[in-house]
Amino acid sequence: MDPALAEDQFEVLERHTQWGLDLLDRYAKFVKERTEVEQAYAKQLRNLVKKYLPKRPVKDDPESKFSQHQSFVQILQEVNDFAGQRELVAENLSVRVCLELAKYSQEMKQERKMHFQEGRRAQQQLESGFKQLENSKRKFERDCREAEKAAQTAERLDQDINATKADVEKAKQQAHLRSHMAEESKNEYAAQLQRFNRDQAHFYFSQMPQIFDKLQDMDERRATHLGAGYGLLSDAELQVVPIIAKCLEGMKVAADAVDAKHDSQVLIELHKSGFARPGDVEFEDFSQPMNRAPSDSSLGTPSDGRPELRGPGRSRAKRWPFGKKNKTVVTEDFSHLPPEQQRKRLQQQLEERNRELQKEIDQREALKKMKDVYEKTPQMGDPASLEPRITETLNNIERLKLEVQKYEAWLAEAESRVLSNRGDSLGRHARPPDPPASAPPDSGSNNNGSQDNKESSEEPPSEEGQDAPIYTEFDEDFEEEPASPIGHCVAIYHFEGSSEGTISMAEGEDLSLMEEDKGDGWTRVRRKQGGEGYVPTSYLRVTLN
Repeated sequence: MDPALAEDQFEVLERHTQWGLDLLDRYAKFVKERTEVEQAYAKQLRNLVKKYLPKRPVKDDPESKFSQHQSFVQILQEVNDFAGQRELVAENLSVRVCLELAKYSQEMKQERKMHFQEGRRAQQQLESGFKQLENSKRKFERDCREAEKAAQTAERLDQDINATKADVEKAKQQAHLRSHMAEESKNEYAAQLQRFNRDQAHFYFSQMPQIFDKLQDMDERRATHLGAGYGLLSDAELQVVPIIAKCLEGMKVAADAVDAKHDSQVLIELHKSGFARPGDVEFEDFSQPMNRAPSDSSLGTPSDGRPELRGPGRSRAKRWPFGKKNKTVVTEDFSHLPPEQQRKRLQQQLEERNRELQKEIDQREALKKMKDVYEKTPQMGDPASLEPRITETLNNIERLKLEVQKYEAWLAEAESRVLSNRGDSLGRHARPPDPPASAPPDSGSNNNGSQDNKESSEEPPSEEGQDAPIYTEFDEDFEEEPASPIGHCVAIYHFEGSSEGTISMAEGEDLSLMEEDKGDGWTRVRRKQGGEGYVPTSYLRVTLN
């Protein structure tokens, strides 16, 4: 660094270091505003997710069973997680950049102030020394002129013949005095000049270079710290990139999880009524007189098996899919619902009551143990204080047992109703919609029995219809060679197979899975002690091989 330019560059360094600190503050302010943007973005995302998330619990929301709905909920959850990562970015920027840079900026300002104060003091000392030098110089110059003037006066008087000896002697003494004063001023000026030159050399060659070095080091440290702050901006983003990538991957998985076929099957299961299929609509002949005798050969019952043409006096069978719906009255046993839906709801209620009952039983056992502890260690508590809670628990257990029995009876009745409807449906049609066996029914029996089937469709189901076979082809299936199991299953509930083609099972019994449910709600199983038959699919926990 050129000493001659040191003082001139001092102002330049002052402006440059101030500019650097201003840039540091500007960047800290920028990051702070960026943090506010991230926080607002995350808040808006969370509010958006909250707006579109289902309000009802999953167990009470039938829509939650559809893969489309589940995927949408998963996407909302991933967006919520994404919002959390934006909040994490904002937090990291706020703590690691805004607060750190603000603190560092204050430290830099204090250090810069100290260095410039040190430089100002050195400048002031040098300027003070220069002023003293100038004063001693002017004094030396003045004393020299006075001494020369006094010497000239003494010489003139010495040559003046009119001047007295006393005047001449006095003039010589004055000239000698002035000369002595000039010599002292000269010595003082020389000493002051030597001192100033030494101070000036120290200022330009030592003091100012050291101060400039300190300012340079300070400014370089500030620039390095600012560069690290620039890097933290990208580091905060890179830190959340893996999690954000997982969020995006989760959205992609949710999109791929939409299964249209599965949703169709869920819809069928949710709204499967369990009603029997209606019989054929009979022909009502309005062209024949109502009082025509049965012997008339035109539209009587021929012997070739053709259907009888009935007159207008015959009452029409009710067509339930097209019937006018009356206002539904909700009942406790869900009898207002279709049979299949009634069975499902009763089964849900029964499971809930069983869970509540088990919870009360566990609580009763815990209270008994606590009472025993209190009886053995009275200082821990009064056993009598637990009696009200024990009594309340016992009352709840009795109440829940009665409710379980009630719902079991209703469920058994609903199961019987579903089985009856299945038997009626199969009795009206040549074959079930999805037969469990591969052997087709005998097509020759359709024509001969068509009239009887039509007759039976007019009549209400009889008592014996409750025990009608569920599938007319079960016996033929079981006469074939025993097939290998395709899995195993466990009975969740007890089932009494009272109809032909079904088989009884006990709760918790292990069974071999012989044939999967084909969409009609029945699964073919084999018991370990022998025997095969169909049981409700909803009564099983199935594991395929």
